Amino acid sequence: MIATVLCYVLLPAARLLRALRDAFFTCRKNVLLAKSTSTQIEGVFAATRGKSVPEEQEALLQQWLEEGAGNLPASESVPAVGKVSVTLTSDWLEGSELLMTSLSDLNSAPEVTQYAGQQLTELHALASSELQDHPVTEPAKLPAEETVAVAGSAPWAAVVPQTDHQIAGCAAIEVEVQNEDPAVLAWSLARDAETVPTEPPAWPVQDTVQFCPLPTEVPYHEILWRDWEDLSVQPCALQQVSKNTPLFEFRVMSYNILAQDLVEQGLDLYLHCHPDILNWNYRLPNLLQEIQHWDPDVLCLQEVQENHYWEQLEPTFREMGFACCYKRRTGTKTDGCAVCYKHSRFQLISLSPVEYFRPGLDVLNRDNVGLVLLLQPLLPEGLDLMAVSPLCVANTHVLFNPRRGDIKLAQMALLLAEIDKIAKTTEGSYYPVILCGDLNSVPDSPLYKFIRNGELSYHGMPAWKVSGQEDFSQQLYSRKLLAPLWPSSLGITDMCQYVTLCQPKKPGRRKYSRDFLLQFHFCDVACERPPQLVLLEGVTDAEPDRPAHWPKPAAMVKDPDPQPFIPRSSGIIQHGLNLTSVYSHFLPQRGRPEVTTMPMGLGATVDYIFYSAEPVENGNRGGRRLYRDGALKLLGRLSLLSEDILLLANGLPNPFCSSDHLCLLASFGLEITSLREGQANAFSFNT
Repeated sequence: MIATVLCYVLLPAARLLRALRDAFFTCRKNVLLAKSTSTQIEGVFAATRGKSVPEEQEALLQQWLEEGAGNLPASESVPAVGKVSVTLTSDWLEGSELLMTSLSDLNSAPEVTQYAGQQLTELHALASSELQDHPVTEPAKLPAEETVAVAGSAPWAAVVPQTDHQIAGCAAIEVEVQNEDPAVLAWSLARDAETVPTEPPAWPVQDTVQFCPLPTEVPYHEILWRDWEDLSVQPCALQQVSKNTPLFEFRVMSYNILAQDLVEQGLDLYLHCHPDILNWNYRLPNLLQEIQHWDPDVLCLQEVQENHYWEQLEPTFREMGFACCYKRRTGTKTDGCAVCYKHSRFQLISLSPVEYFRPGLDVLNRDNVGLVLLLQPLLPEGLDLMAVSPLCVANTHVLFNPRRGDIKLAQMALLLAEIDKIAKTTEGSYYPVILCGDLNSVPDSPLYKFIRNGELSYHGMPAWKVSGQEDFSQQLYSRKLLAPLWPSSLGITDMCQYVTLCQPKKPGRRKYSRDFLLQFHFCDVACERPPQLVLLEGVTDAEPDRPAHWPKPAAMVKDPDPQPFIPRSSGIIQHGLNLTSVYSHFLPQRGRPEVTTMPMGLGATVDYIFYSAEPVENGNRGGRRLYRDGALKLLGRLSLLSEDILLLANGLPNPFCSSDHLCLLASFGLEITSLREGQANAFSFNT
């Protein structure tokens, strides 16, 4: 009886799921077809020969080609195509296998790689023959990357899938290719004069497996294309780069690379991912290839697992010309932050690891960390009489918990105090500062405004509101921020400066200890009745009676170390670093906000690169302070993506992007000044 009921219930359900799955992948094919010509689509399927498919599947492909060709613009139409005879080298791939074939099966079956090599060889041969049959595009003018214009979107780069170097045990594929792996092409700068090398560099990581790329239905390199925005040529009144001033140009990358331990501890967050793309042996080559391609001079990484750093990342970065600094999170956490810089371009002046954990303080009871470095740019030979300012680089990963904005603010205050200490010059000004990291706060949140505007009134603010990650306004009882946010014993002022480094506003004012002040409780002056004191019976008519154990005035001692008196404001914190964001957090060409991560399929911006700038006098727009470039100039940046684009690529991580965050990349220029005679040592470093 039970078997009969299950049969009647499960069979229709299975058919319904199969129908929904077929409809889903049909829609994905139509999206791909809209971005490619029907000739290219026919070539992909016609190039796979060897085994016939059922009539039902052949009819489905034929219907797809007919419908897709009808939707193409007139300029891209091609001659009518008859019934396509499609053959495959392997069984029909269904479901998630159509997006990503099991890479572990690939390693254990070399014959599959041989079939793939034969398939790609026939694909190139067929593609070249079709270009000759259809004289729509002149072969002599056909570039390596043929741009297909799509209405209402940015140009897509249609690239024939290429093969990568095969791993040991796989058959070598000798195919003449015009471009390298599409993943590398998608990381290329949008410059007409730049050429992509056909031979990828030798893999530097030992004891890791480099997986063979497989042709997939979704063209990730097209969907996830990111443009390089050259800001030095844009006419902007607030950010003009003087052509007469020589600049020391360098690139800074900030990247949360997703620690493998965190992946394995939170697999429920990555149910949309194929298990193979979550494997560290798959993700590590992708991450290193991306970093190596963009070639930053300063690299700030978050969620760097300690054993991976010492065993794989640090040796590889050293071979790439980097000097690295690492700080693991306190407690039992296995990941931390790393800052790497090219020793051929920078010299380390000072290094300050920052631990946010303070025993006994509820507002600082988490294990997050940061790093603050002071670097001296190295000028090329022949510029002995030229000088460039030192650069302060900070990197951090702030607490994630959306409900504990009080902790986020306290952690940021500690980091800003350390930056204030490292970046301050002997004259009281600041060296240029670049602050990178995963701040777990969205744009225009109170924490973001505090960093950018330099001031925040927090008293009475709900703690969840600080980061803006989630809305907990419906909760009856929520934590509120009260002043002062942290105790004076922390040694940090409301200006986010160390008390020991502050100068009191009034010279001579000192803060004395409680024990020292208690000595004067029953001194002779305190026991005398002031003449102006109004006599109130039972209130001011009694004389103080000194206890027997109370020390006599002769036994009083001086306070050995009085501290400068720094008054605490009521619920307002400030800093004077004048920081602004590299990114605008909005994509005007798409009318959508920028996204740096996609937790649970929802896009958000939590990663930032802030840099020093000069505030515009009386400049304020929509609650944001306006800045213009100073000694540190923003020259360019790598564009970010919107949520809808990442959804087309199945979110993050995916076979193309091996982290749940996108990397941030910016190009800066430091002004190079000439030195007079005797001023070669004018720079004094605050170490």
